[in-house]
Amino acid sequence: MPSPESGDTAHLTSAASMRVLAHPTRLRLLGLLRERGPQTAALLGDIVDEAPGTVSYHLAKLASIGLIQEAADMGTDRRERWWRSSHALTSWEPADLLGDPAALAASTALQRAVVQIYAANFTQYLDTVPVLPSDWVRAAPSSDRGLRLTVTELAELRKELEVVTEKFLAISATHTEADGSERVSLVYQAYRTP
Repeated sequence: MPSPESGDTAHLTSAASMRVLAHPTRLRLLGLLRERGPQTAALLGDIVDEAPGTVSYHLAKLASIGLIQEAADMGTDRRERWWRSSHALTSWEPADLLGDPAALAASTALQRAVVQIYAANFTQYLDTVPVLPSDWVRAAPSSDRGLRLTVTELAELRKELEVVTEKFLAISATHTEADGSERVSLVYQAYRTP
């Protein structure tokens, strides 16, 4: 399926845009459009188990902040309304919001919604472990470490993790469904422990 360019990132800066995205269904719909390419509300509704009208409402909200756009070239009749992601990634920088309590609160709400999606996805993975091939289970890391770092070292760790991620994104872009590759989720956090 066609997808946006990997370097194409939507940078959220307003509290309003973060509040729009901080809805679990909208996060899921945006992820599905990025993963599967253009879809209609009806197709997405079947996946997320929501009525097409409800899905259309959420898609309109995502479109209102520019995260998705109509994919008019996909429709075979005028009644079908297709949507595609406008960007490969969405980012925001909480440090830039420290002076704006409303934006920081919206950022935190969005981060909490994202963490809930991560947890649900990992739980779903754990439920499938018994039926997965053992080599896929063995290859999947899950770990945590407590480190003692300076802020400079934490920033260096962030940069190195981004370099490793970019390396494997480039490798991922060369794969097709026919070569034995599968979709893999990569999630990492490093933060000052409270």
